[in-house]
Amino acid sequence: MRKINLFDTTLRDGEQSPGVNLNVKEKLEIAKQLEKLGMDVIEAGFPASSKGDLLAVQEIANEIKNSSVTGLARSKKEDIDAAWEALKSSEEPRIHVFLATSPIHMKYKLKQTPEQVIETAVESVKYASTFFPVIQWSAEDACRSDLPFLASIVEKVIKAGAKIINIPDTVGYITPKEYGEIFTYLLENVKGIENVILSAHCHDDLGMAVANSLSAIEHGAGQIEGTINGIGERAGNASLEEVAVALHIRNDYYKASSGLFLKEIKKTSDLVSNLTGMVVPANKAVVGKNAFAHEAGIHQDGVLKEKTTYEIISPELVGVSTNSMVLGKHSGRHAFKARLQELGFVVTDEELNKLFRSFKDLSEKKKELTDDDIKALLIEEKVANREDVYELQSLQVQYGTSQIPTATITLKNRQNEIIQEAATGAGSVEAIYNTLERCMDTEIKLLDYRIQSNGSGRDALAQVFVNIQIGTQKASGRGMAHDVLEASAKAYINAANRIVNSAPVEEITLKALI
Repeated sequence: MRKINLFDTTLRDGEQSPGVNLNVKEKLEIAKQLEKLGMDVIEAGFPASSKGDLLAVQEIANEIKNSSVTGLARSKKEDIDAAWEALKSSEEPRIHVFLATSPIHMKYKLKQTPEQVIETAVESVKYASTFFPVIQWSAEDACRSDLPFLASIVEKVIKAGAKIINIPDTVGYITPKEYGEIFTYLLENVKGIENVILSAHCHDDLGMAVANSLSAIEHGAGQIEGTINGIGERAGNASLEEVAVALHIRNDYYKASSGLFLKEIKKTSDLVSNLTGMVVPANKAVVGKNAFAHEAGIHQDGVLKEKTTYEIISPELVGVSTNSMVLGKHSGRHAFKARLQELGFVVTDEELNKLFRSFKDLSEKKKELTDDDIKALLIEEKVANREDVYELQSLQVQYGTSQIPTATITLKNRQNEIIQEAATGAGSVEAIYNTLERCMDTEIKLLDYRIQSNGSGRDALAQVFVNIQIGTQKASGRGMAHDVLEASAKAYINAANRIVNSAPVEEITLKALI
């Protein structure tokens, strides 16, 4: 059976989703889980885009040992230098260099002739080969390129030293039949192509990213690129969990496998969803909450008699627990630790102590704690930033149908100074955000606000996701609490902290830094 390598770009292409803003700790946690999932290659970022991205890629490259870590680079020496600085200490340094090859990109974006594009591509691969043992080269917008030209440039970059050739459907334009034909054409017309791995990178603008990726496998691709939950620019990328499960369920047809540890899929999906704030649709294939729900009477009857009548994927295959243990305030440390281990989480003694205290605090407010609650606590602890500028000390909201909603908030800044303000609003959340704006002494624009429950029941934890803008800086934030208003405040503060922690000090005029 043929082994298909999976190349995950959740931390690069996925993070380019509107409103997604991950810090270094969050990226590292996702990278660790991707390694645990068995991902072959992790694209950790675009080192030349910013100093922060370079440092994040560098930290991931230093930490991850069982997956190959790569970074994106344009066909420029400075980009390749930045990638080497970030990746030189990794277990297997590899670079992902790209250049557009379609007529429309060459004419309007690159402003280069086809001959100049070939020269640029070859020179960049040759330069990268002086540093990197593994070079992946991508033909941006390959699917709208002239095939003879595409074959010509691919042959030349292979000769220059490229080991993986990526054929991206950059704008999600192509159909499965056409996409497969491109791979067949290259295999038949490119000298030396038998010595490299062909890769597919598909976007989902027309809803065909996974279908196109599977078609590429049928026509010779040895690597598939995509993201967890299919996140990414515009309509997103191919969902790698869907590709992996499709290869597993239909191995009779594809005669190929991904090598992923499929039981880690749901955990990985939940982590990415929580940290990015991008909610997984209920009807999402493989990981949506309705993926294993059967409502129609005839379906229920069939499943009860024999699961395979309507259930081609078992919940256990992808790590969905069907026997959730419920813990409560009388549960001890041993039971809590045992449940963490059963869920597949590894924590240090220090982390366990903090988690157990958080668990006990929550159990005083919530009668029963489910696996979802425990996972949420763990994620919050893993990515908590102990150096945040602002910390919520207290929140009080007055509201009534005949009263003007008023919020009073106390914050502590990183100098341990107390800031207290009050403000009104048309509603309770607006009053909270008006008050926080006063506390931070700056204009903050709320771009998006979303709320969802973590689990079910009246006492379910509330999760709030926001996207804000301060000056030219934008950031997403999330907050979780038993109370919706507290979660709303935490999400707003979390987003503000991200901006303050990532922006140059001279660009910030917040009260805490004066």
